[in-house]
Amino acid sequence: MNTMNDRHLYSVYFAPRGVVRMTQMGQTIAARHLSPFDRLIGIVGEAGSGKSMLVKGMFPGLEMTNDDNGVNVRPLPILSVGEGGFFSPHTYHMDIRFESAFTQIGVLAEAVETALRLGKRVIVEHFDLLRPFISFNAELLIGVGEEIVVTRPTLFGPEPEDITQIVFHTIKYRKMAHTAEDLAECQLLQQCDLKYQHGDVRHGFLLEFDQRPDLDLKAIADYVRRKIDEDLPVSFHDENHIMIGDLLHRCTGPRMHVRSTGEIEGFSILPEIKYDPMSERYLLVGLVGDVNPKDLNDLNKIVL
Repeated sequence: MNTMNDRHLYSVYFAPRGVVRMTQMGQTIAARHLSPFDRLIGIVGEAGSGKSMLVKGMFPGLEMTNDDNGVNVRPLPILSVGEGGFFSPHTYHMDIRFESAFTQIGVLAEAVETALRLGKRVIVEHFDLLRPFISFNAELLIGVGEEIVVTRPTLFGPEPEDITQIVFHTIKYRKMAHTAEDLAECQLLQQCDLKYQHGDVRHGFLLEFDQRPDLDLKAIADYVRRKIDEDLPVSFHDENHIMIGDLLHRCTGPRMHVRSTGEIEGFSILPEIKYDPMSERYLLVGLVGDVNPKDLNDLNKIVL
Protein backbone atom coordinates (compact mmCIF):
# COMPACT_ATOMS: atom_id res chain seq x y z
CA MET A 1 0.00 0.00 0.00
CA ASN A 2 1.54 3.32 -1.08
CA THR A 3 0.53 6.25 1.10
CA MET A 4 1.90 9.70 1.85
CA ASN A 5 3.16 8.24 5.14
CA ASP A 6 5.65 6.19 3.12
CA ARG A 7 7.43 9.46 2.29
CA HIS A 8 7.48 10.73 5.86
CA LEU A 9 10.97 11.12 7.34
CA TYR A 10 10.75 13.25 10.50
CA SER A 11 8.24 15.45 12.26
CA VAL A 12 9.32 17.41 15.34
CA TYR A 13 7.05 18.82 18.05
CA PHE A 14 7.73 20.51 21.36
CA ALA A 15 7.43 18.03 24.22
CA PRO A 16 4.98 19.88 26.48
CA ARG A 17 5.22 19.96 30.25
CA GLY A 18 2.22 18.76 32.21
CA VAL A 19 0.01 15.68 32.00
CA VAL A 20 -2.89 17.30 30.14
CA ARG A 21 -0.75 18.91 27.46
CA MET A 22 1.28 15.75 26.89
CA THR A 23 -1.87 13.65 26.60
CA GLN A 24 -3.30 16.14 24.10
CA MET A 25 -0.06 15.94 22.13
CA GLY A 26 -0.54 12.17 21.96
CA GLN A 27 -3.97 12.72 20.43
CA THR A 28 -2.46 15.09 17.88
CA ILE A 29 0.29 12.66 16.90
CA ALA A 30 -2.20 9.81 16.54
CA ALA A 31 -4.44 11.91 14.30
CA ARG A 32 -1.56 13.04 12.09
CA HIS A 33 0.73 10.02 11.96
CA LEU A 34 -0.90 6.79 13.15
CA SER A 35 -2.23 4.45 10.49
CA PRO A 36 -4.93 1.84 11.21
CA PHE A 37 -2.50 -0.65 9.69
CA ASP A 38 0.43 0.11 12.03
CA ARG A 39 1.11 -2.90 14.21
CA LEU A 40 4.42 -2.10 15.93
CA ILE A 41 4.86 1.33 17.54
CA GLY A 42 8.16 2.03 19.26
CA ILE A 43 8.65 4.75 21.88
CA VAL A 44 12.09 5.84 23.15
CA GLY A 45 13.16 8.36 25.79
CA GLU A 46 14.35 8.64 29.36
CA ALA A 47 12.24 7.36 32.26
CA GLY A 48 9.89 10.11 33.38
CA SER A 49 9.98 11.98 30.07
CA GLY A 50 6.23 11.53 29.56
CA LYS A 51 6.17 8.52 27.24
CA SER A 52 3.29 6.87 29.07
CA MET A 53 1.18 10.05 28.96
CA LEU A 54 1.86 10.30 25.24
CA VAL A 55 0.76 6.68 24.75
CA LYS A 56 -2.41 7.27 26.77
CA GLY A 57 -3.24 10.19 24.50
CA MET A 58 -2.59 8.15 21.37
CA PHE A 59 -4.52 5.11 22.57
CA PRO A 60 -7.30 6.14 24.99
CA GLY A 61 -8.39 3.29 27.20
CA LEU A 62 -5.31 1.16 26.52
CA GLU A 63 -4.33 -1.06 29.46
CA MET A 64 -0.89 0.22 30.45
CA THR A 65 1.26 -2.50 31.96
CA ASN A 66 3.37 0.00 33.89
CA ASP A 67 2.25 3.61 34.24
CA ASP A 68 3.92 6.70 35.69
CA ASN A 69 2.54 5.89 39.14
CA GLY A 70 4.31 2.53 39.22
CA VAL A 71 1.05 0.57 38.88
CA ASN A 72 1.76 -2.63 36.96
CA VAL A 73 -0.31 -5.42 35.46
CA ARG A 74 0.54 -9.02 36.31
CA PRO A 75 0.84 -11.41 34.64
CA LEU A 76 2.02 -9.45 31.58
CA PRO A 77 -0.85 -9.87 29.09
CA ILE A 78 1.28 -10.19 25.95
CA LEU A 79 3.02 -13.29 27.34
CA SER A 80 -0.23 -15.19 26.90
CA VAL A 81 -1.21 -13.58 23.60
CA GLY A 82 -3.55 -15.77 21.60
CA GLU A 83 -4.67 -17.91 24.53
CA GLY A 84 -7.82 -15.83 24.85
CA GLY A 85 -8.87 -16.71 21.31
CA PHE A 86 -11.43 -14.38 19.78
CA PHE A 87 -11.69 -12.36 23.00
CA SER A 88 -7.98 -11.59 23.35
CA PRO A 89 -7.04 -7.88 23.15
CA HIS A 90 -6.17 -6.26 19.85
CA THR A 91 -3.57 -3.86 21.28
CA TYR A 92 -0.85 -4.61 23.81
CA HIS A 93 1.48 -2.33 25.75
CA MET A 94 4.92 -3.17 27.07
CA ASP A 95 7.66 -1.24 28.90
CA ILE A 96 10.81 -3.15 28.03
CA ARG A 97 13.00 -1.53 30.69
CA PHE A 98 10.52 -2.40 33.42
CA GLU A 99 9.64 -5.88 32.16
CA SER A 100 13.27 -6.92 31.63
CA ALA A 101 13.63 -7.01 35.42
CA PHE A 102 11.19 -9.94 35.46
CA THR A 103 11.46 -11.58 32.04
CA GLN A 104 14.38 -12.12 29.67
CA ILE A 105 14.27 -9.74 26.71
CA GLY A 106 14.50 -12.69 24.31
CA VAL A 107 11.23 -14.03 25.72
CA LEU A 108 9.62 -10.60 25.41
CA ALA A 109 10.81 -10.37 21.81
CA GLU A 110 9.22 -13.74 21.01
CA ALA A 111 5.94 -12.56 22.54
CA VAL A 112 6.00 -9.42 20.41
CA GLU A 113 6.66 -11.42 17.25
CA THR A 114 3.84 -13.83 18.12
CA ALA A 115 1.42 -10.96 18.72
CA LEU A 116 2.30 -9.34 15.40
CA ARG A 117 1.93 -12.67 13.58
CA LEU A 118 -1.59 -12.93 15.04
CA GLY A 119 -2.46 -9.50 13.68
CA LYS A 120 -2.22 -7.69 17.02
CA ARG A 121 -0.84 -4.21 17.62
CA VAL A 122 2.02 -3.71 20.12
CA ILE A 123 3.21 -0.44 21.65
CA VAL A 124 6.71 -0.80 23.11
CA GLU A 125 8.28 1.76 25.44
CA HIS A 126 12.10 1.76 25.49
CA PHE A 127 11.96 0.14 22.06
CA ASP A 128 15.71 0.67 21.64
CA LEU A 129 16.28 -2.13 24.17
CA LEU A 130 14.09 -4.57 22.19
CA ARG A 131 15.38 -3.76 18.70
CA PRO A 132 18.57 -5.93 18.87
CA PHE A 133 16.38 -8.97 19.59
CA ILE A 134 13.99 -8.64 16.64
CA SER A 135 14.73 -8.60 12.91
CA PHE A 136 12.56 -5.60 12.00
CA ASN A 137 12.07 -1.99 13.00
CA ALA A 138 8.94 -0.28 14.31
CA GLU A 139 6.47 0.98 11.73
CA LEU A 140 6.08 4.19 13.72
CA LEU A 141 8.93 5.34 15.95
CA ILE A 142 8.59 8.19 18.46
CA GLY A 143 11.29 9.76 20.62
CA VAL A 144 10.56 12.01 23.63
CA GLY A 145 13.12 14.53 24.85
CA GLU A 146 12.94 18.31 24.74
CA GLU A 147 11.18 17.70 21.45
CA ILE A 148 9.04 14.82 20.30
CA VAL A 149 10.49 13.28 17.16
CA VAL A 150 8.12 11.22 15.03
CA THR A 151 9.46 9.09 12.20
CA ARG A 152 8.35 6.22 10.01
CA PRO A 153 11.43 4.02 9.52
CA THR A 154 12.22 2.14 6.32
CA LEU A 155 14.83 -0.48 5.49
CA PHE A 156 17.31 2.40 5.46
CA GLY A 157 16.52 3.70 8.95
CA PRO A 158 16.43 5.56 11.14
CA GLU A 159 17.11 3.04 13.87
CA PRO A 160 15.88 3.54 17.46
CA GLU A 161 19.37 4.43 18.69
CA ASP A 162 19.47 7.30 16.17
CA ILE A 163 16.35 8.81 17.76
CA THR A 164 17.58 7.96 21.25
CA GLN A 165 20.76 9.99 20.71
CA ILE A 166 18.67 13.02 19.79
CA VAL A 167 16.18 12.90 22.65
CA PHE A 168 18.61 11.86 25.39
CA HIS A 169 20.80 14.83 24.49
CA THR A 170 17.95 17.35 24.72
CA ILE A 171 15.92 16.11 27.70
CA LYS A 172 18.14 18.03 30.14
CA TYR A 173 16.96 21.33 28.64
CA ARG A 174 13.33 20.35 29.12
CA LYS A 175 13.98 19.56 32.79
CA MET A 176 15.92 22.77 33.36
CA ALA A 177 13.30 24.88 31.58
CA HIS A 178 10.42 23.34 33.53
CA THR A 179 12.09 23.93 36.90
CA ALA A 180 13.06 27.50 35.92
CA GLU A 181 9.46 28.08 34.80
CA ASP A 182 8.12 27.01 38.20
CA LEU A 183 10.62 29.25 39.99
CA ALA A 184 9.59 32.19 37.80
CA GLU A 185 5.95 31.49 38.65
CA CYS A 186 6.72 31.70 42.38
CA GLN A 187 7.80 35.33 41.95
CA LEU A 188 5.32 36.21 39.20
CA LEU A 189 2.33 35.25 41.35
CA GLN A 190 3.43 37.82 43.92
CA GLN A 191 3.34 40.58 41.30
CA CYS A 192 0.33 39.74 39.14
CA ASP A 193 -3.04 37.99 39.37
CA LEU A 194 -3.66 37.79 35.61
CA LYS A 195 -4.41 34.37 34.16
CA TYR A 196 -1.87 32.99 31.72
CA GLN A 197 -1.15 29.91 29.65
CA HIS A 198 2.03 27.89 29.27
CA GLY A 199 3.82 27.79 25.95
CA ASP A 200 7.00 26.37 24.50
CA VAL A 201 10.20 27.67 22.98
CA ARG A 202 13.36 25.68 22.36
CA HIS A 203 15.62 25.64 25.46
CA GLY A 204 13.10 27.65 27.43
CA PHE A 205 9.49 28.42 28.33
CA LEU A 206 6.73 30.91 27.56
CA LEU A 207 4.08 32.37 29.82
CA GLU A 208 1.32 33.75 27.60
CA PHE A 209 -1.07 36.54 28.68
CA ASP A 210 -4.20 37.84 26.96
CA GLN A 211 -3.48 41.30 28.42
CA ARG A 212 -0.15 43.05 28.75
CA PRO A 213 1.02 42.24 32.30
CA ASP A 214 2.64 44.84 34.52
CA LEU A 215 5.66 42.83 35.65
CA ASP A 216 9.09 43.58 37.02
CA LEU A 217 11.00 41.14 34.83
CA LYS A 218 14.32 41.93 36.50
CA ALA A 219 12.88 41.04 39.91
CA ILE A 220 11.63 37.73 38.52
CA ALA A 221 14.99 36.94 36.92
CA ASP A 222 16.90 37.92 40.07
CA TYR A 223 14.63 35.72 42.22
CA VAL A 224 15.17 32.69 39.96
CA ARG A 225 18.95 33.22 39.94
CA ARG A 226 19.02 33.43 43.75
CA LYS A 227 17.15 30.14 44.01
CA ILE A 228 19.55 28.59 41.51
CA ASP A 229 22.52 29.78 43.58
CA GLU A 230 20.92 28.29 46.72
CA ASP A 231 20.91 24.88 44.98
CA LEU A 232 17.60 23.83 46.53
CA PRO A 233 16.43 20.22 46.19
CA VAL A 234 13.47 19.71 43.81
CA SER A 235 11.26 16.70 44.44
CA PHE A 236 7.94 15.13 43.53
CA HIS A 237 5.26 15.72 46.18
CA ASP A 238 2.08 14.48 44.51
CA GLU A 239 0.48 14.51 41.07
CA ASN A 240 -0.19 18.26 41.32
CA HIS A 241 2.70 19.59 43.40
CA ILE A 242 6.47 19.64 43.75
CA MET A 243 8.70 20.69 46.62
CA ILE A 244 11.37 23.32 45.94
CA GLY A 245 13.37 23.30 49.13
CA ASP A 246 10.64 23.62 51.78
CA LEU A 247 8.24 25.41 49.39
CA LEU A 248 5.20 23.52 48.11
CA HIS A 249 4.46 24.61 44.54
CA ARG A 250 1.58 23.60 42.27
CA CYS A 251 2.77 21.85 39.11
CA THR A 252 0.93 19.75 36.52
CA GLY A 253 4.08 17.88 35.47
CA PRO A 254 5.74 17.06 38.80
CA ARG A 255 8.03 14.32 37.47
CA MET A 256 9.81 16.41 34.84
CA HIS A 257 12.36 18.43 36.80
CA VAL A 258 16.06 18.64 37.62
CA ARG A 259 17.03 17.22 41.01
CA SER A 260 18.11 20.59 42.38
CA THR A 261 17.86 24.19 41.27
CA GLY A 262 21.64 24.38 40.96
CA GLU A 263 21.44 22.13 37.88
CA ILE A 264 19.75 24.92 35.89
CA GLU A 265 22.33 26.36 33.52
CA GLY A 266 22.45 29.73 31.80
CA PHE A 267 19.06 31.05 32.95
CA SER A 268 17.79 34.34 31.56
CA ILE A 269 14.53 36.17 30.92
CA LEU A 270 14.18 38.39 27.87
CA PRO A 271 14.17 41.95 29.20
CA GLU A 272 10.79 42.89 27.76
CA ILE A 273 7.38 41.35 27.20
CA LYS A 274 6.98 40.25 23.58
CA TYR A 275 3.75 40.65 21.63
CA ASP A 276 2.72 37.89 19.21
CA PRO A 277 0.36 39.41 16.60
CA MET A 278 -0.69 35.96 15.37
CA SER A 279 -2.02 34.75 18.72
CA GLU A 280 -2.66 38.29 20.04
CA ARG A 281 -0.90 37.36 23.26
CA TYR A 282 1.84 38.89 25.35
CA LEU A 283 4.76 36.60 26.09
CA LEU A 284 7.18 36.33 28.97
CA VAL A 285 10.15 34.39 27.59
CA GLY A 286 12.53 32.44 29.83
CA LEU A 287 15.61 30.63 28.51
CA VAL A 288 18.11 28.09 29.81
CA GLY A 289 21.35 26.61 28.54
CA ASP A 290 23.28 29.79 27.70
CA VAL A 291 21.06 30.69 24.76
CA ASN A 292 22.07 34.07 23.35
CA PRO A 293 20.04 34.59 20.19
CA LYS A 294 20.98 37.50 17.94
CA ASP A 295 17.42 37.42 16.66
CA LEU A 296 14.21 36.01 18.15
CA ASN A 297 13.69 34.13 14.91
CA ASP A 298 16.70 31.98 15.83
CA LEU A 299 15.22 30.56 19.04
CA ASN A 300 13.44 27.59 17.48
CA LYS A 301 16.19 26.66 15.05
CA ILE A 302 16.61 22.87 15.19
CA VAL A 303 19.46 20.72 13.91
CA LEU A 304 18.73 17.00 13.82
